[in-house]
Amino acid sequence: MSLTLHFHPLASYCWKALIALYENDTPFTPNLVDLGNPAERAALVKLWGIGKFPVLRDDARNETVPESSIIVEYLDRNYRGRTRFIPDDAGRALQTRLRDRFYDLYVHLPMQKIMIDRLRPVDKTDPHGVEEARAQLRTSYAMIEQQMARGGWAMGDDFTLADCAAAPSLFYGNMAEPFGGMHTNLAAYLERLKARPSFVRVLKEAEPYFQMVPKER
Repeated sequence: MSLTLHFHPLASYCWKALIALYENDTPFTPNLVDLGNPAERAALVKLWGIGKFPVLRDDARNETVPESSIIVEYLDRNYRGRTRFIPDDAGRALQTRLRDRFYDLYVHLPMQKIMIDRLRPVDKTDPHGVEEARAQLRTSYAMIEQQMARGGWAMGDDFTLADCAAAPSLFYGNMAEPFGGMHTNLAAYLERLKARPSFVRVLKEAEPYFQMVPKER
């Protein structure tokens, strides 16, 4: 197989790339990276100097592709399948990329802020930063609640890059800052995502690692 995904099965951004691979049954070799292992970390840094996953290596095309959004778009362009992640229409393609950025920047990042703070020593936590992150999530949830009033996927009838971004963001987001009873459209959207076969597979593979998810103190 020419494709190798360097990843960790618990890492939320890795889920985004995995969903895209599983959506189209794209053949690839999974390489689980333990960042706590100096040799494995060094090998990842050699591929992508930032040293973060996921990173997709395509030996057939001699390409190294970092960053989850870029990986999904790379797959859509070079390993196209039944699910198209970026619409052909330029306007819808732009809106799809915007929704992808929305989920990464305004759901995923504040969720990570809350989760990472739980791992800090008690005297090194950032209560003000966490409350800002919670406020951002609540704002984002309210926007998604309106967007999902008609059901379906992030861009309507078609499953796209935006849904690949939404799935991990909302799954972990609901742990960091629960939706609450007011966001029924949002909650229903997450349930649709969790029932999608590609995401079902991702969640099943992550199950053995869920005890590592930081809990609220």
